Amino acid sequence: MTHTSLIVAVDGPAGSGKSSVSKAVAARLGYAYLDTGACYRALAWYVGSRGIDETDAAAVASSLAGFVLSIGTEPGGYRVVVGEGAGTDVSGGTDVTEAIREPRVSGLVSAIARVPEVREQLTVLFRQIMAGTERPGIVVEGRDITTVVAPHAPVRILLTADPDVRAARRAAELTGEDAAVVGQQLHRRDEADSRVVDFMTAAEGVTTVDSTALDFDETVDAVVAVIERNA
Repeated sequence: MTHTSLIVAVDGPAGSGKSSVSKAVAARLGYAYLDTGACYRALAWYVGSRGIDETDAAAVASSLAGFVLSIGTEPGGYRVVVGEGAGTDVSGGTDVTEAIREPRVSGLVSAIARVPEVREQLTVLFRQIMAGTERPGIVVEGRDITTVVAPHAPVRILLTADPDVRAARRAAELTGEDAAVVGQQLHRRDEADSRVVDFMTAAEGVTTVDSTALDFDETVDAVVAVIERNA
C-alpha cells in the first residue's frame, strides 16, 4: 500500500446499511471497497456445496486448506469467485457473486464465522487486500473491522440505527417479507454474531453514525464528513 492510501473501517449490525452506504462512500471518494461479509458468505457457500457440517468447527477449519477466494474491490460492481486447491489461482473457479446472497447460504454464515481459524485466515486475507489497493483509500466494512481487522485505521466508524428502523429497511429490500419477521431474523443474527464480536458498541476512537433519522443520502454525507474530519 502506498503511504497515501487511507483505510476507512466501518462496523455495524445487520440492516444498518453498512454495505450500501460504504459502497456509495467509496464511489464518491474514488476509493476501493471491501465487503468482508461477502468473504464469509463465500466460505459458507463452499462449506455448504461440499456437504460439510457447518456446526463441526474442526471440519470447517479443515476446509480452509482447499478454499481459494478472489473478491473485487470496485464499488460499482465487484465479483466473488471461489476456487479449490493450493495457492491463490481461481481460474476455473465458480462465480458465487449472486449465490452467496441466497437464504441457504445466509443460514450458514453465523456458524462459519464463529470458528476462530476462519476469522484468523480471513483477517489475513482482508489485510492483504487493504495493503494491495492502488486507490487513494479503501472502505472496509463488516462486523469487527474497527477492533480486529483494522484497529489502527485512521478512520473508524460504527454505523447503526434503531432495531425497528433496521428491520423496516431490510424488509423493504426483500419483496414480500414482513418487517416483524425480518426484525426477528435480524435479532437472531445479531445475537448469534455478538457471541463472537461486539459490533454494537463503539470502541475507543470509533465515531458512531446513527442513521435512524437519516435517509440514505444523508447517511452517506455523514460518513464522508467523518472521513474528511479524521483523514
